[in-house]
Amino acid sequence: MQEYKKIHNHYINKSLHDFICKELKSEKIKLDRIFWNNLSNIISELENSRKNLIEKRAFLQNKITNWHKKNKGKFFNKNEYKKFLFEIGYIVEEKKDFKINTNNIDPEISSIPGPQLVVPLSNTRYAINAANSRWGSLYDAIYGTDIIPNKNKFKITKDYNESRGREVIKYAKAHLDTFFPIDSCSYKEVTKIQIINNELIFKDTNSNLKKLLNPIQFYGYIGFESDPEEIILNKNGLRLRLQLDNEHPIGKIDSFQLKDIVIESALSVIMDCEDSIVSVDTTDKIETFRNWLKLLDGTIKTEFKKDKNSFVRELAKDIAYKKPNGEAHYMSGLSLLLIRNVGHLMTSSSIIDHNKNEIGEGIIDTLLTALCFLKTINISKNSKFKSLYIVKPKMHGPEEVKFSVDTFSEIEKLLKLPENTIKIGIMDEERRTTLNLKECIRAAKNRVFFINTGFLDRTGDEIHTSMEAGTMIKKTEMKNVNWIKAYEEWNVQIGLNCGFSGLAQIGKGMWAMPDMMSLMMKEKIAHCQSGANTSWVPSPTAATLHALHYHKVDVIEVHKKNIKKRCVTIDDLLDLPIINNPNWTENEINNELENNIQGILGYVVKWVNNGIGCSKVLDINNIGLMEDRATLRISSQHIANWLYHGICDESKVLEVFKKMAVIVDKQNEHDSDYIPMSKNLNNSIAFQTAVELVLMGKEQPSGYTEPILHDGRLKFKNSCK
Repeated sequence: MQEYKKIHNHYINKSLHDFICKELKSEKIKLDRIFWNNLSNIISELENSRKNLIEKRAFLQNKITNWHKKNKGKFFNKNEYKKFLFEIGYIVEEKKDFKINTNNIDPEISSIPGPQLVVPLSNTRYAINAANSRWGSLYDAIYGTDIIPNKNKFKITKDYNESRGREVIKYAKAHLDTFFPIDSCSYKEVTKIQIINNELIFKDTNSNLKKLLNPIQFYGYIGFESDPEEIILNKNGLRLRLQLDNEHPIGKIDSFQLKDIVIESALSVIMDCEDSIVSVDTTDKIETFRNWLKLLDGTIKTEFKKDKNSFVRELAKDIAYKKPNGEAHYMSGLSLLLIRNVGHLMTSSSIIDHNKNEIGEGIIDTLLTALCFLKTINISKNSKFKSLYIVKPKMHGPEEVKFSVDTFSEIEKLLKLPENTIKIGIMDEERRTTLNLKECIRAAKNRVFFINTGFLDRTGDEIHTSMEAGTMIKKTEMKNVNWIKAYEEWNVQIGLNCGFSGLAQIGKGMWAMPDMMSLMMKEKIAHCQSGANTSWVPSPTAATLHALHYHKVDVIEVHKKNIKKRCVTIDDLLDLPIINNPNWTENEINNELENNIQGILGYVVKWVNNGIGCSKVLDINNIGLMEDRATLRISSQHIANWLYHGICDESKVLEVFKKMAVIVDKQNEHDSDYIPMSKNLNNSIAFQTAVELVLMGKEQPSGYTEPILHDGRLKFKNSCK
């Protein structure tokens, strides 16, 4: 039983009330009766609007479902379909062109393209590592990944492999030669670096003095002019640090004592309260936002053990350096921190109304996010403009974006924050938002700092919305269909036309294979080339490597070339990924089911039993993939569609679930915290939750997995009491 405290027309969980009053109190705001009464009134008003918006989602979905039923068996007429979507208000008319007008945006978002890391805020160690991922060792990133094949003489061994090390240095110096070139000299030929008369001077093997081909790339240095410890270079706004040390094991054998190359990597980090965490009750919520508070005030730390030794991990300090003229400056040692709250659907028992109805979790999250911000506003080094960046997921269309804007505005008034302090990042991952993206941005034009595409959630919503339209193509083929390509291009086009270049982020989705960095380096550069000035990565190491792409591609120049381009039309986005009369073999169907179901089980078992919302999960081919709820949504909706259209039946699905449970248990047999499913499927809450996600997938609002997942996790937690 939860204990509540009455606040005007609502009741707040006593633990949450204590957390706010004891840990979030500040001189900025009095947490008195007037505050709680005002909060209660705000909740009442916002909650009424939220419920109406959720009802409208269901209303529109019902209209679309009936249209497909009415037109079943007919040739799909895209023009008639589009006309219908306009008539019911699913698509709204685009108004005249405009430019966003967001002020006080930090340069890590506005003007410097670079990687973006997304991590679960509930995991303290991950959160600290992410915040510290502003800078990363290029040598370590290359040495420890498959950038260099891990075989033969380059095999990673327990002790340092000199052959592999030499190959790492060769790779890294080749990058320097290409993007930070010295006039008529290679970095392999450099024997000394000095600063002479405010210029960077290189001495080669013949004692010739050389300069950078582009001297403006010299950003600064650490140490003395005649014997610097670090040289700081700049390319497309990203900095790179050449660390020199003649006593270091690597530096003392290098021609100019280069011990490492440190890359400016994850410029910004999304501290996630949504898809990558498990937060189902007030205890989870308090632990998560306590981490947010401590990140902002700089006190967060954690102790961990490695090889029987204990270590304390805490936030990195700022870096003192000198400009070329010797003037003293500081560089931030930390990434700029953003936070992702939850969407509009889910409710929380942390605050209930007088009828014991839970209120929208997103409203509570905005309050807690802003209270932590207010508490630390005068000591936090996060934003030089004292801006608060909240990413909002799973919004459907302009009205729902406006609801977020209204929520932010009401919380600002409650906490006496300046108007538009709270910025909004719009996740373009729902079909109604994509089709109305320009108007979604308009609804937030004074607050928006970010738009982003996401293949998994966007496709999950596409499948659910068009469930009645027919059988979906194989999930493995989804990324190659025209509407996905159009969606990715449309997002960039709309962002550029609305004035995002040099002011806000246009983002691309996650690289999901953290062990396959060589492939990432071949493929993910396409995100930069598309005009995206940020893109998600799964780890600090991936951020360091992906940063090299931003050395290669000047994204702001790409914007200038593409700013007037608008090749994609709304018609391109309305191609449905369905197949008429598929002639798949039983083996093809079985392979698709096994691939999807193995992924579902691998993720859900850790979500329910261990409270892990994002982790590297082995797929059916034993390839580690970063999985979160977006993966779950597309997989469960895809099987639900095939079930509905008779490609498979329930008995077949259950047969595969049972088979895959054995495989997933086997894959996790060396994990001491893992609880097997296959020994007692009927009593495994995790297994039953995973099955329900598929069998009840068609009935879930917008195909979301949260309601079923939360119920399963709460059942498991209660069973452990």
